[in-house]
Amino acid sequence: MASSTLELTGLNFNLTEEHLAVQEAARDFAQNDLLPGVIERDSEAKFPAEQVKKMGELGFLGMMVAPEYGGGGMDTVSYVIAMEEISKVDASCSVIMSVNNSLVCWGLETYGSEEQKQKYLTRLASGEIIGAFCLSEPEAGSDATSQTTTAFDQGDHYLLNGTKNWITNGNSSGVCLVMAQTDVEKKHKGINCLIVEKGQPGFVVGKKEDKMGIRASDTHSLMFTDVKVPKENRIGPEGFGFKFAMSTLNGGRIGIAAQALGIAAGAYELALKYSQERKSFGRRIFDHQAIQFKLAEMATRIEAARLLVYKAARLKDEGKDYVQAAAMAKLYASDVAMWATTEAVQVHGGYGYVKEFHVERLMRDAKITQIYEGTSEIQKLVIARELVK
Repeated sequence: MASSTLELTGLNFNLTEEHLAVQEAARDFAQNDLLPGVIERDSEAKFPAEQVKKMGELGFLGMMVAPEYGGGGMDTVSYVIAMEEISKVDASCSVIMSVNNSLVCWGLETYGSEEQKQKYLTRLASGEIIGAFCLSEPEAGSDATSQTTTAFDQGDHYLLNGTKNWITNGNSSGVCLVMAQTDVEKKHKGINCLIVEKGQPGFVVGKKEDKMGIRASDTHSLMFTDVKVPKENRIGPEGFGFKFAMSTLNGGRIGIAAQALGIAAGAYELALKYSQERKSFGRRIFDHQAIQFKLAEMATRIEAARLLVYKAARLKDEGKDYVQAAAMAKLYASDVAMWATTEAVQVHGGYGYVKEFHVERLMRDAKITQIYEGTSEIQKLVIARELVK
């Protein structure tokens, strides 16, 4: 019975040669292209345009997209491996990667029409353009059913009006997937997802948010005033938008869980290295039991988080129900990220409080993983619901 359970829950995590090659490529990119300038990009809240372009060239923006649409055709495990390595160094770049892969490309490939895939997916997968996922509103964060953005049927097009908040890639995206209410009386069953191209009349990008963490990624409000969206830009049948958003977010949680894992692992690696270089009372601080205990617990919690993330990814790849596994992975990994980065700052002492040693940035970046793609409280609700299905 035990071995059967292990097989069913996907706990065989032997990485293939392809997985290891992805890990090496992502690690090289992170160290050679992302690490130089990461502190300055964070301080100046500068969008990493050059680095995002390189991500596209290397195939990191369409990893799971089928090759026929310009993607890598890789599995979800490969994706989370790459996300972890990139997040160890630059969580701003990894959230751009996560949104494009998990929310935009996956949503379009899974639910979009062939015409939509040909027109948009190929460009998104190659990194020619990047995408944005527009669900949150000023009064609709965790309560995604309360959409006030409207898209009323005008025959051959919808007329889009409303405001979206906290949109990653809000200014840099070429295509936005916008959730809007087309039939208010039907509530969440009247929501549609519309593909909206940047530059349409009436489409205005608001100011860039001045954030605590992931500062190099651009987060904006988007305003729509009588924006005409062709009917052929609706994803799925009439009223499919809410189901589209929830299904897409389930996979998106795996990406953010991998981001949280990477942030935690990056902080741990820096703390371990520092502990073997810094001396106190005549010996390495690693040789003090208090520091050893911190590092031992960090390593243990990070490994547990990694197993949860890999499990969710494997279940998704196997076509099994991964809703609960994704929520558990995100809930736990984000808590580990917040805790581990705080401990890494403590291990560094006063040096941990300054930008030069990177861990203070990782601590600031970690907090958002407990909030976006569904807060930790929402993850607990999802897990609880799955317990009694």
